[in-house]
Amino acid sequence: MTLKCVIIDDEPLAIDVLAEHIAKTPFLELAQKFTNSVKAYEYLSDNKIDLLFIDIQMPDLSGLELVRKLKYQPAVIFTTAYDQYAIEDFKVDALDYLLKPVDYPEFLKAAEKAKKWIAARDIALSIKSDKEFLFIKSAYKIIRIDLKTIIYIQGMSEYVRIFRENAKPVMSLLNLKTLEEQLPPEMFMRVHKSYIVNLNKISEIESNSIVCGDGVIIPVSKFHKDKLQEYIDKNFMI
Repeated sequence: MTLKCVIIDDEPLAIDVLAEHIAKTPFLELAQKFTNSVKAYEYLSDNKIDLLFIDIQMPDLSGLELVRKLKYQPAVIFTTAYDQYAIEDFKVDALDYLLKPVDYPEFLKAAEKAKKWIAARDIALSIKSDKEFLFIKSAYKIIRIDLKTIIYIQGMSEYVRIFRENAKPVMSLLNLKTLEEQLPPEMFMRVHKSYIVNLNKISEIESNSIVCGDGVIIPVSKFHKDKLQEYIDKNFMI
């Protein structure tokens, strides 16, 4: 496995150090390097990469802001001269952080961690062909979720929360639309920009809402109302 990498740092010397580390690591390939975070974001919007090395403090668009804006999730390793930023990094699900100046042993350790994470992510995004369960990455764990236990899924900006029967909700850094495309449409329906429901868990339907599970009320948007009504008509018994 070869990981395509991008370096973003407004210090050319810091970029040179990381570029040298990448060059001597067999499973890494440097795709691009940027001193301007806005130009970097434009590139990343059009080109998917595997691993991002990015400084936290950047003019115009900080490293934290850039990562939050991305529509997909590369492995992210923040580089910083400020140790106090570590906690903030993990709020955007950063894989690791490296304290400048970055020495090679620490760099290699983080890169190997990224390689393992990406391999695990590929498994996490796969769904068994019979669609009985899926694997989801959450807090650096891979969690198996039986589809029949899902009550509903809530989209929260760059995260989703999966609510299940008799279990704690699972939070994962996934796009709701991406997850929707992987779920069997005969079992799940998008009823709102922020909600997907398990059709088998619906107990009541009102004009603009659904009651699921133990009385959880899910809003139904005007955009998705016709699709829900079509489902009701197909299953309506007089």
